[in-house]
Amino acid sequence: MYGSSPADAPLVREPLHAPVAHLIRGGVVEGIHYGSVVVLDADGGVRFQIGDIEAAFYPRSALKPVQAVAMLRAGLPLDGDLLSLTAASHSGEERHLAGARRILDLAGVTEDELRNVTDMPYGSTVRDAWLREGRSPSRLAQNCSGKHAAMLYTCKLNGWSLHDYLDPGHPLQMTIADTVEELTGQRIARVTVDGCGAPLFSVSLHGLARAASRITSAAPGAHEARVADAMRAHAEMASGTGRDVAALMRAVPGLLAKDGFEGVQVAALPDGRAIAVKIADGADRARVPVAAAALVRAGVDPELLTEFAGEPLLGGGRPVGSVRPLRALDRVTLPNCA
Repeated sequence: MYGSSPADAPLVREPLHAPVAHLIRGGVVEGIHYGSVVVLDADGGVRFQIGDIEAAFYPRSALKPVQAVAMLRAGLPLDGDLLSLTAASHSGEERHLAGARRILDLAGVTEDELRNVTDMPYGSTVRDAWLREGRSPSRLAQNCSGKHAAMLYTCKLNGWSLHDYLDPGHPLQMTIADTVEELTGQRIARVTVDGCGAPLFSVSLHGLARAASRITSAAPGAHEARVADAMRAHAEMASGTGRDVAALMRAVPGLLAKDGFEGVQVAALPDGRAIAVKIADGADRARVPVAAAALVRAGVDPELLTEFAGEPLLGGGRPVGSVRPLRALDRVTLPNCA
């Protein structure tokens, strides 16, 4: 669909990350977050980069929109909130659990057939409430249950086996792998197991940004566009109440955003401009302000991103500093970033 066959897989090597954010306390650099950042123009060209955007890495849950595209191509008939949940790392709120149950009901399967791990809700407020109520971990509460329910539904529709749907050699996972390679424009470097138990495909940060760009710039009605539309229209279903990724989509018109464990963030605009971020130490406190600075580099109005400038560092209960994107990245200083 996107031209020539995928390029060779990215090299598996120690990433050559660079400083991307400073932890500043009282005017002194107290710490440094390393990472890599890529910003793509609407035509797919690299507008800006820091660090190593071509080494193989694991996008973690930032790859879920691509997995959702693959399932739509395989016949998954979901749209709206349930399609957003398919691409979600949800907080475990009741609407998320109810949505996953709806997908299971549509598939005619039960929660017992899910193969993701059991877990408490990902959202801290929801998890605290579960603990107070003495509720136990479950597969449904785990943040990937929407994706896994949709995987079962896709298998059921295609007559594929259910018990081994997480096997990398299963038709479902082979279909997803093909879509990953098509949208990223490169071969998969390695396959391992994600935290939820599903196969996890290693590509490059550049490839991840390219995939997001292709999803948001797809023609109306295309599978890619359906995923982007669903996630933007139901941002909290793709994440949760108070989550920064939902707030980003609300703040920037037309933006598709998805986070991933270990400091991964991808985002793209309807014209194909895209950014991808990997924070080497996995710190969310750096992921958000660095992603915001990258979006400014992509041409987003910085006034739309003031709330993502980074949480203040406290000393004696009052703000004494912040996490600030490296000056080389933060070409246009974000308000309240100091």
